[in-house]
Formats: sequence, C-alpha cells, structure tokens
Amino acid sequence: MKNRAPLRAPLRAFRRGPAKWVLTAALATVLAGPALAARQPTPPANEKAFVEALLAKMTLEEKLGQLNQPPAIGNDTGAAAQAGGEDEIRRGEIGSFLGTQGAELTCRLQKIAVEESRLGIPLLYGYDVIHGYRTIFPVPLGEAASFDPVEVQNAARIAAYEAAGYGIHWTYAPMVDISREPRWGRIVEGAGEDPYLGSVLAAARVHGFQGDDLRRDDTLMATVKHFVAYGAAEGGRDYNVADISERTLREIYLPPFEAAVKAGAQSVMASFNEIGGVPMHANADLIEGVLRKEWGFDGVLVSDYTGVEELMKHGIAGTKADAGVAGLKAGVDIDMVSRIYVRDVAAAVRDGRLKQSYVDESVRRVLRAKYRLGLFEDPYRYCDVEREKARTLTPENRAAARSMARKSLVLLDNDGTLPLSKKIKTLAVIGPLANLQRAMLGNWAGAGRDEDTVTPLAGIQAAVGDKVKVVYVEGTTLEGGETTGIAEAVKLAKQADAVLLFLGEHPDMSAEARNRTSLDLPGAQQALAEAVAKVGKPTAAVLLNGRPLSIGPLRKQVPAILEAWFPGVEGGNAIADVVFGDFNPSGKLPVTFPRNVGQVPIYYNHKNTGRPPREEERYTSKYIDVPWTPEYVFGHGLSYTRFKYSDLKLAQPRIGTQGKQQVSVTVTNSGQRAGDEVVQLYVRDDVASITRPVRSLRGFQRVSLQPGESKTVNFTLGFDDLSFYNAAMKKVVEPGSFTVFAGGDSSAALEAKFDVAAP
Repeated sequence: MKNRAPLRAPLRAFRRGPAKWVLTAALATVLAGPALAARQPTPPANEKAFVEALLAKMTLEEKLGQLNQPPAIGNDTGAAAQAGGEDEIRRGEIGSFLGTQGAELTCRLQKIAVEESRLGIPLLYGYDVIHGYRTIFPVPLGEAASFDPVEVQNAARIAAYEAAGYGIHWTYAPMVDISREPRWGRIVEGAGEDPYLGSVLAAARVHGFQGDDLRRDDTLMATVKHFVAYGAAEGGRDYNVADISERTLREIYLPPFEAAVKAGAQSVMASFNEIGGVPMHANADLIEGVLRKEWGFDGVLVSDYTGVEELMKHGIAGTKADAGVAGLKAGVDIDMVSRIYVRDVAAAVRDGRLKQSYVDESVRRVLRAKYRLGLFEDPYRYCDVEREKARTLTPENRAAARSMARKSLVLLDNDGTLPLSKKIKTLAVIGPLANLQRAMLGNWAGAGRDEDTVTPLAGIQAAVGDKVKVVYVEGTTLEGGETTGIAEAVKLAKQADAVLLFLGEHPDMSAEARNRTSLDLPGAQQALAEAVAKVGKPTAAVLLNGRPLSIGPLRKQVPAILEAWFPGVEGGNAIADVVFGDFNPSGKLPVTFPRNVGQVPIYYNHKNTGRPPREEERYTSKYIDVPWTPEYVFGHGLSYTRFKYSDLKLAQPRIGTQGKQQVSVTVTNSGQRAGDEVVQLYVRDDVASITRPVRSLRGFQRVSLQPGESKTVNFTLGFDDLSFYNAAMKKVVEPGSFTVFAGGDSSAALEAKFDVAAP
C-alpha cells in the first residue's frame, strides 16, 4: 500500500542488509531483553533459533492464541463483533483467520496484530482458493481430465497470483482425496479414483500454489486435504466412517498426500471421518506416525471446520477441554472455528491433563509457517490495494482458463455429428444449463462472480456471429420434472439444422454435503433429450456436472456426447471451440462412469477375485440385470481424429528387484486432423504373495500429432511402479512376471511381459 505509515519495530523483524538479515533493536528487546538489544548482535542464523527465541517469550495464553483460527471478521461483521475480534487480536488470542480477504481489510487487521499486540506476531489469512480466485478454472475433477500436470500447475499459479493480491497467504487446497464413490458430493474437488494420477496432480498443484519461494508476494501456502480417506466415506455420505484396511489406505488413499509432502506442501488439513474407530482429528498414529515421522512433514496441520469440537459428537471426548487435549496430542496444530484451544486448553495444561510440550510443538509449527512466508520480515508484503485489480481477470489469466477448460473436455461418444459446421443456417441450443452462469463456476468458486462467466450460449453466439442463427430455449428446469417447455424445444429443433443439448447438474448438487442416491440426469432432462432426439436432426449433448452420471438412456437417444464438467469462467468459449472443431478434444476420464448407481463402487484397478466375471459362466462376480462393465472406463476419451498404437517394446526381458525397465510404444495419428493423445501405461504384477489389481496406471504422456505422424513415447518403470506392501506391510518388489499395457484408456489391449529376477 502506498503512503504507508511508519511501522513500529516489531513489524519490521528483519531488514535486508547487504548479505544478511539484521535484527532491529526494538524487536531484539522483545525477544531477548535490554542487554541483547544494546549489543545489537547478528540475528539467529536460522529459522529454528528465531522461532525458539520468540517462543520463549510467549505466555501460555499467547501460545494458544497462535493456534486459534476464528472465522473472518470484516466491515460487514457488525460493529460489536468486529470490535471484539480486534480486541482479541490485540490480546494475542488469534493466530490466523478463515475467510478474511481484501488487501485493505487484511492490512488493517495485520496492523493491529503487529503494532498493538505485545509481541507483534503477524496474522495468517487462509481462504478456500480451490480452482481459482476470481479467474475460475474448471473444477478439479475437470482439470484432472486434462491429464496435463503442466496446465494444472499453471492454473494453481494463477490462482495464487490473484489471491495473494487480495491479502491472502494460505489456501485450503489442493484436495487430494481419492474417491471411488460418485455419490459423494466432494468427488468434484479431487482428481478422481486413481492414486498415480492423483499423486502427479497433487504435486503439480502444490508447486503451482507455492512456487519456488513462499516469501514472494504472488504465492500461497498450500494445504493438502483431507488427511485421510475422506473420499472413502461409507455410502457416499459426507463425514461418514471410512472402514478400510491399512493396505488400502497405504496403496490407494495415502500416496497423493505423500507426493504433496515431497513436493514441499507446508500445510495439511485433517479430515472429518474416522478410520478404525479413531476420528482423524485424534489420530496420532496417522498424523504423528505416518505424516510426520515416516514422511518428515514439518509444516502445520489445521483442523477442518469445527473438527476438534466434533470429537465430542464422535464420542471420544466428553468436554471441549477433552476434545482440545485429544486434538493437540494427535498433532492438530490449528483449531479452525471451534475456539477450544484458546478457551479451554489452558486449564487442562495447568491441571496436568496436557503437557505444555504439546502446545509448544504446535506453536513452533505455526511460527515456522509465518517465518517461511516472510511475514516476520514484512507482514505487509501482501497489502497493496492497487495490486488487487491489476492481477484480477487479466486477458492472460482468462486465456489460461480457456486453455485449461478446452483440455478438460472429454468426448464420450461421437458418430460424426461433432464437430458442427459453421456453415449451417440455424442451430438450436436447448437445455437448462445452456445459459446458466452459475454452472460455469461450479462449487468452491473462490471469489468468482456469475457475471465474469461466458456461458455456452454466449460462447456459441460469439463463435458463429451473424453467420448462423442461434435459437435457444431451456426446455425444462434442472430439477422438479417440469415438462411444459419440452414442446417449445421440439419446435425449435424442427426449425434447426442441428441441435446442442446442455444437460447435467446444478453446481450445488456437487459440493460438500451434496450427496446423491441417484446418478441419473435430474428432473425431466432425459425426457427432454428423448423428445428432441426424435425430431431426427443431428444432435449432440454437452454435460455439465461434478460427478460421473449414469447416462445409458441418453446414449441410446443422442449419439454424440461431450463431458464438460463445470468448466470455469471461459467454459462457454472452450465448449464452442470444441463443438465447432477449432480445438480437437483430448480429455480423458479421471474416474469410471457406472451404468447405474447399483454398480458403485466401480473402478478400473479392482482385484480379479477367485471368480472373475465371465458372461458365459453363471457363478462368477457379476450382475444379473446389467453387465458388470462400466458405461465408460477410466481413461476413456475420444478425438476428432484416430490414434493407432504399435510396437510396444521392453528394453530388457528381465530386471532385478531394484532395477529399471524402459518401455516404448509408437503412437500414430491415422486420422485426418491434428490432435493430442494421452498415452497411458498400465502394469500388472501377474503373481504375488498378496493379491494385486488387474492393472494400475504407472505413466502417462500427452503427445501432439499431425495427420499421419508417428511418435515413439518412452516410459521408465522402477521400484515405486512395481512394488507393493507385503504381508508385513513392507514395500517390496517380488520376483516374478509382470505385464505392461499401453493405449488410450484403462482397457488398453496392447501388452508385453517381462520378469523380475530374485537378487
């Protein structure tokens, strides 16, 4: 902020000298007393020394204040509540805020913390920057469909760039929960069902948010959530029990968290669920044992919203103080919203129920986070009102959102209807999602605004201009079974040369606590599609949704279907780019689409069982009313061109248990258009001491090919790709036969075998 008032010394913990940081005299007095201040010595040479010196000067109440994260206060909070919150800051009772945003407000509150509290410790501001701040990108499930970690990292980078301009230090993203449960509303926030894809994208998002230096004023501290197995909730009901084995936990649900930690994530959020009878907010075995000791995570662990207080409802704490004690013993550093740590834990420390060392350790981690963000150096580094507008919704940011959206679109079916010609005379755009701005954003849309968005109707109109007459009608509502508009939709379809149907879910149907028992198109949308399809005009459907839907009936009526998810502010333009052929679709499904909800859970990397499904045999693992196979397999996605796979080769017929195998496959564009293909590599351990999945994704690469062009794509398989947890829960590669598969989805048939030899 320009014309900034002079700062008190505690604000300016460090000044940049020619080659080192120099401690200011006033803060030296605070930390070490008059004698140290008089000498003005060289400051602590490292983070640990600085944190320990500050911790030694804090009272118990000030320590607990650093662990307290209340909801936002602001100009709209109310005078009394706002004044009360400011007084709490002055007393050192608040360490961070949830949801406070805006450079002017965050700077004002920061000034109170640094200039009017005893120790001048700066505040942290956290916000849900999930898939964009103002420039909203596709929902994370849609981004995952791109299979493009570079594009995903760039989306997170832009989100951080914008959000940091509004005074935000810390995002509660990425969500890396693996989910095989499409009924679960929050599947929309993750990368789908596969731990390998989820791990690659988790690391990409962490790098995007945090960059190379958290002290920069265009980065955010990332929070990996929700630790752990939140996506395994029974029945797809949010907050429910996750009843899974340690093996499943380690092989499916933990890998993306480990990848994010290795990528440098500085924060982790605990999940609402329990595992094995222990709620995650009290699960020391996983938080302290796996996260911190096994993986070496030294960042902050924050509770989810009132997660500490909910230990009482779980039935493992009788009082708020008991809940606070359990949370701190488990390693939950920051209490989001409950205010239990700041109000109830001091008594537990003083009467001996909780050792103060637990409090101290959590405070160390909070202070480290603030140190690493550079807030002790300059707590106002994020305070610049002019920077807010300069960074927001720039042409470059919107172009990136459009690029991400185009790559997220998945062509599910096509009989040649798509792409549409711009030479047609009349196009009918029909459906309740064709012009709904809110549906572009999806849920958890940060500070995104409806008016920022380009709807499909607007994108189509912009693409064709006055060359094509575009007629539009909703036809039905998203919910409720309204059919009175179907007749008008049929009328417009008859007048048109082609029809685009926009169907799916309202974004509020795919979100936290928005779980469904049906995966069918809501309301009368299927009836609308059937009526319009009977007209007989070339018809394609575009789906906007945040979960896999059961669209078997739609496939029977409409031969061309494009999955668009909730595609962000530039979604309408991206959809128009694809339906008119200006961009060749290349997205792949990051999650299996079931035929109906009765197949759930259904996922590609399942076990074979002793009686694998066979249609010709009665007593095998299948259904009597629908095929056991899904509607669309994991990794599925068509193009306007065709790709041929050949020459799958292995560098060696045999490797050692610590060896590496080089794999190559040739991909040829055998069609008439240039296009991208996501080449996927899968591996199966043919015989092992523990049953293994029928195949597991172990690599993917996006390649661009001109018509007739071929490229050789190379992969390297090593220990992490071939290993599993044995009966002793030790990660090993066992000698034996392995099969690799290469192709355009998880049903890839091109295969080769090699052996792993005993040492």
